[in-house]
Formats: sequence, C-alpha cells, structure tokens
Amino acid sequence: MKRNRPVSLALALVLAGAVVLVFAVAGGSAKKTQRTVAGGSAVSVKQTVLGRTLVDANGRTLYLFQADRPGVSTLSQAGLAVWPAFTSGGTPQATGGAATADLGTIAGPGGARQVTYHGHPLYYYVGDRQGGSTSGQGLNQFGALWYVLSPSGSAITSAPPAAAPAAEGATGEGAGYRSGY
Repeated sequence: MKRNRPVSLALALVLAGAVVLVFAVAGGSAKKTQRTVAGGSAVSVKQTVLGRTLVDANGRTLYLFQADRPGVSTLSQAGLAVWPAFTSGGTPQATGGAATADLGTIAGPGGARQVTYHGHPLYYYVGDRQGGSTSGQGLNQFGALWYVLSPSGSAITSAPPAAAPAAEGATGEGAGYRSGY
C-alpha cells in the first residue's frame, strides 16, 4: 500500500499542474483575442442571414443591448463576461458602408473606450464562433434583449431563419424503423 501512495501523490500533482496550465492558456488566449480585435477598432457592414449588419474589422458581429441608454452602457460585470464590450484604443473608423458620423466612444469597462454606433454601445457575443455569426440575435440575457444593428444604427429585431426542415424519412420511417411500438 505504501508504494501506491507516492504514485497517487505524483499523479495528483501532475493533474493539478495540468489544470492550472489549461486555465492559464485559456485565459491568456481570450485576453489576446480581445486586444487584437479592439486594435482594429473599425466598424464595417457585412451580409449575414439577418441582412446587412454591423461587424468589426475582423468580421465579428456587433450587438446592442436594449437596456442601454443612448451613450450609456448598463451591462453588469457578469454580463460583460458573455457580451464583451467592443473597445478602441483610438478613434474608431467606419468602413464598408458604416457611417463615420454615427461612430463614437464612451467610458467603457476598465477605463477602455467602448465604441458606440448611433448612440448604442456595441458588444460581441462569445457564442459567435466565426465572422458573420449571429448566434446572439434575440437572446434575452442580463435583463434585456440583444440585437444586431443595421447600417442605419437601428436594431434588426427579426429572428434568424429557421433551420431547414428534416428530410422526409429522417425520423426513421422508411429507414428500417417503424413507429407505433
């Protein structure tokens, strides 16, 4: 039994070290991604399943939070973990159909400058895994609804198109399965 105790202790230490390493790497990459995106600080327009919507310089969809007031972010710290603010280290630029006159900044989290468009503070959604994704559209989180914006600065409130209906026979009927058992 005594021989197993040092092996168990060594295994526990290796596992604990691996967990710490995973958290350190994951946390570092998230911060690096945010800095890279914020460095672009450009707002553009991209065609998505919801129509022409605002995106950042990397093509990531930008959202508004309906609880915000013009020029004022009301999102909690917990909310910012899921809906990070779109920030800028300098003057944001409008490209590809976005209007320069609609761009601005407000005091954002941690002293950063949060970019606004037509008075709406702008955010990302962590569930959007690639440029042009609109997974956050219409979600009711942190006390209000979230919407993508049109180039005019208005919320696009339509739902994304429904997924294609299942093909006939996809339920198992006709594929060697019968219902009614």
